[in-house]
Amino acid sequence: MKGIKLIIFDLDGTLVDAYQAIIRSFNFAMQKLNYPKQDDLTIRRAVGWGDERLLKPFINLNDLKKALFLYRRHHKRTLVQYSRLFPGTEPVLRCLKNKGYKFAIASNRPTQFSRILIRHLGLSKYFGYVLCADKLKYGKPHPEILNKIMRRFSVRPTQALYVGDMAIDAEVAKRAKVKSVIVTTGSSTPFEVKKEKPYRVIRNIRELLKML
Repeated sequence: MKGIKLIIFDLDGTLVDAYQAIIRSFNFAMQKLNYPKQDDLTIRRAVGWGDERLLKPFINLNDLKKALFLYRRHHKRTLVQYSRLFPGTEPVLRCLKNKGYKFAIASNRPTQFSRILIRHLGLSKYFGYVLCADKLKYGKPHPEILNKIMRRFSVRPTQALYVGDMAIDAEVAKRAKVKSVIVTTGSSTPFEVKKEKPYRVIRNIRELLKML
C-alpha cells in the first residue's frame, strides 16, 4: 500500500478487547433498574455505536439518563479490571511507528473512557491524537470523524488508512474516501463486514504488517 502516511485506528474490537468490561457494566445497569440481563453475544453485537445507543434498545426512554449514569460509573472500574490488548497489538504498533507512520484514534466510545483505556493499556506513547464521537456533531458512520483527523494531520484521503472491526468502520471509510482494513475480532460478522466492501478483511491485527 504505497503513499500511506496516517493510520487511523478504531479502539474497541480492533486494538482492545473490552467486551467483558462492557458486558459487566451493561448488566449492572440493567439489574439496578430491574430490567432483564442480556447474554454476552447480544451485548457484544450491540457494541460500536457509543454507550447511549448500546443501552437505549433495552430500556424505556425515560430510564436512559439513569441507566447511562449507572453504566458509566460502573464502567470506570470494569474498564481497568477487564480490558486487554488483542494479541500482537503492541508489537504491530511499535513496528509501524518505527517505519514512520503517524497514528490517530477514531472511536464512537466517549472520550473519557477511551482515554482511560489508552492510559491503562500503555497506548499513550502511540496515540497523541484521539477523536471520539462525543466531541463531534455526528458519530460514525458519518465521515466527519475521519475528515477532521485527516485535516489535523494535513493528509489527503489517499494518504490515510482506517483500521476497524465493524461494518460501520468500512462504511465511514468509504464515505470519507479512505481505504479500510477490517479485523474480524469485533462486533460485526464477516458477512456484514464484506457486504460493505472494505479494501481488505483480516483475521487479526498482526496481518496488518503484511500490507504495510
